[in-house]
Amino acid sequence: MSKGTDIDKLDKQILSILMRNAKQPYTDIAKHLFVSGGTIHVRMKKLEDAGIVKGYNLAVDYSKLGYDVCAFLGIYLDKSSLYDDVALELEKIPEVVAAHYTTGLYSIFAQIVCRDTDHLREVLHDKIQKISGIQRTETFISLQESIDRPIDILGSEGDDED
Repeated sequence: MSKGTDIDKLDKQILSILMRNAKQPYTDIAKHLFVSGGTIHVRMKKLEDAGIVKGYNLAVDYSKLGYDVCAFLGIYLDKSSLYDDVALELEKIPEVVAAHYTTGLYSIFAQIVCRDTDHLREVLHDKIQKISGIQRTETFISLQESIDRPIDILGSEGDDED
């Protein structure tokens, strides 16, 4: 967990429920866990203040909005010390939806979402490959996403949750 923050089974149960459905009303969570709605509010505020809950996101099917290409990009840097500068530049590109500083072959592994392969080529050529410090890139187009789920933070603790 987070350093210096004590979270208990109830906190994990609350998080587990909201990780699966962030729209779940606190009152429904409270009833399910046999606590008051105020308890859920207080616990969530504590988890936010501790930085465990970083924000709330809406999961969207990009393909239904006309973004049919999801690609992963392995980025080789001239020097690993350029990571922070390159990451700041990648953040300015709307099609880059995630980027990770990694070990292994690549310095950065990024996920990009584009309308089609022409759009992907444009993003790669006109935006990403022009960033100073990027030596070269390797692109992997996703054909299908098989798994997209939150981690099971309850483990065997959650056996009695449902």
